[in-house]
Amino acid sequence: MATGPALPSTPDPLPLGALSDPILVDPGPRLLRAVVEAYREAAPALVEPSVAELAGEAHGDGGEGDRDPSGLPPLNVFAGEPAVDAMTAGFRPASRLAALLDADAIDLRVLDTPQPNPVLVGAETGFALIGSERDGTGGETSEETTGAVSRWHRIGDDATLRERYAPRFAAAEPYRLRTPSRRRVYEGFATRCDESVAAAVLRALDAEVGADSRGAAGPDSEETRVRAYAVGAREGALDRTLRRACEDAGLGSPSTFTRIKRLLREAELIETVSEPQPVGRPRERLAARGALAAAETAEETVAAVRGVTG
Repeated sequence: MATGPALPSTPDPLPLGALSDPILVDPGPRLLRAVVEAYREAAPALVEPSVAELAGEAHGDGGEGDRDPSGLPPLNVFAGEPAVDAMTAGFRPASRLAALLDADAIDLRVLDTPQPNPVLVGAETGFALIGSERDGTGGETSEETTGAVSRWHRIGDDATLRERYAPRFAAAEPYRLRTPSRRRVYEGFATRCDESVAAAVLRALDAEVGADSRGAAGPDSEETRVRAYAVGAREGALDRTLRRACEDAGLGSPSTFTRIKRLLREAELIETVSEPQPVGRPRERLAARGALAAAETAEETVAAVRGVTG
């Protein structure tokens, strides 16, 4: 890899690969987002693969080297849960972080006590990070300024910071991100259903409709589960197969999607068709109704099921 992820710092970007066994301590949502974005820019096919790239991988022509994590410098992140929760509020940003966790490019652990400033420490040095934003004309702006570019100033050079944080990081609990990566979602649905369903699910999770300006919430929300199940229903999947696909994709257990099925039926957006079998119980195939049946795009699908969860 010609270039690696770099922290947007002042006066020059700081390559994370320049530090030995680095630990990033107590990043806020903005700094954590910037770090994940740096990795995404360095390895987009790994962190945020497109539907076309995932389909190519499934057929063996997806460019294995483009998603090889071996060229990425590993980073230990010691973060507070509120910061991670804020940074992963949408499916897309959360799935990027999930991809880095899956690839072992980032080791994310829970910091219980907030620190005065974010800190980045290597094996031989360490420094505080003071955030600022610039408006593109050289002037400093507030954090809320739309379109501002985040930068961090490196303050100090203290090798003892390693002794302070490394033992605490080693003893900390891993952060259990419940959002799956895009690759896991695609593979779960492609294996259980087919590639067209997998692609349609990702497009629905990516879709931005009205107030969902940042995309769907993470899979702890019913919204994400409803979107995925609704796509499968619109594609005429078998109920049991679809629930297993949702489980394989990391979106929830089969019993969770029994509830989602009930919500969609009560909203008169899906129905089931019984298919008799030569042996055993009939299978239930899903079918869309109403606005869901009429939906032709991912955005229309999302709009059709919006508000189902109350």
